[in-house]
Amino acid sequence: MVCSKTIVRFWQRIVMLLAAALICTSCSTISSVSYNPWHVISLPTEANLQDIAFTGNSQHGWVVGSEATLLETLDGGTSWKSIALDIDDPRSRFASVSFSGSEGWIVGQPSVLLHTNDEGKSWTRIALSSQLPGSPSTIAALGPNSAEMTTDVGAIYRTSDGGKNWKAVVQDSFGVVRNINRSEDGQYVAVSSKGNFYSVWKPGQQAWEPHNRNSSRRLQNMGFTKDGRLWMLARGGQIQFSDASNPDGWGKPFFPDRKASWGLLDMAYRTDNEVWVAGGGGNLLCSLDGGKTWLKDREVEDVPANFYRIVFMGPDRGFVIGASGTLLKYQGSAQAA
Repeated sequence: MVCSKTIVRFWQRIVMLLAAALICTSCSTISSVSYNPWHVISLPTEANLQDIAFTGNSQHGWVVGSEATLLETLDGGTSWKSIALDIDDPRSRFASVSFSGSEGWIVGQPSVLLHTNDEGKSWTRIALSSQLPGSPSTIAALGPNSAEMTTDVGAIYRTSDGGKNWKAVVQDSFGVVRNINRSEDGQYVAVSSKGNFYSVWKPGQQAWEPHNRNSSRRLQNMGFTKDGRLWMLARGGQIQFSDASNPDGWGKPFFPDRKASWGLLDMAYRTDNEVWVAGGGGNLLCSLDGGKTWLKDREVEDVPANFYRIVFMGPDRGFVIGASGTLLKYQGSAQAA
């Protein structure tokens, strides 16, 4: 009798293991990358990281995040230390950081604007008008004393005197945005807070150009490809690229991994053809052919955090930032994989 029970338990365990293996196998239909070029960097914070930028010195960089988090590296991103700033609200969310040479800017909520001319040895708080529509969302350093700032309702402002004065470059704000991204030539694309439409702005235009989403799936994020087109991430792991021959048209939407339940949050180009996509639950996807086919980096799946953003400063320098103080550093070859 005891022997029979033992045999039953044995086969029950076998069935459970086989079921678990079957479930894991069905979780993903995408192949793995041949190597993992990302190294997890230990940070002295559990804050949600929002942005990363380097000064004119490639070894000197800064990371910003929630809870007024400001981290500095002097060795190219291998090690980081916390920098405490004397600000009114220690719970401020630093949302964006940008440098042009030794001049840098940080913006965040509620209504935070910081400026430095010495690579961050000292930071000056710049007061913003109470009439500013929304709170600062992104900042782009454009050159000596010049920068472009957006707010979380799609207002765009530019300064040419070190932040003393700001001029609106778009007449009407967009409305509450989920996210907003800038191209290298100064164009913007913004996704509405509910993900039901997006708008595009080009330098010289007086207003945003609104566009309805082209599927039933709500938009998650949008940005610009290397050749100036738009990319779009939508709920359910959907990716779409605009049509190169038709500025208002879109290619067919596709799903790199149809059986995945996690969402896609950001996209970035390492080279003209190598593209990386970050997602929830420690997921990273890579395409080596400009987005036609996709692979998955399974070596970072055990990182217990959502990956918010991918930033490449060149083919051999890149970072993934995310929740709970998560930072990955690219340590692969500068050549295309």
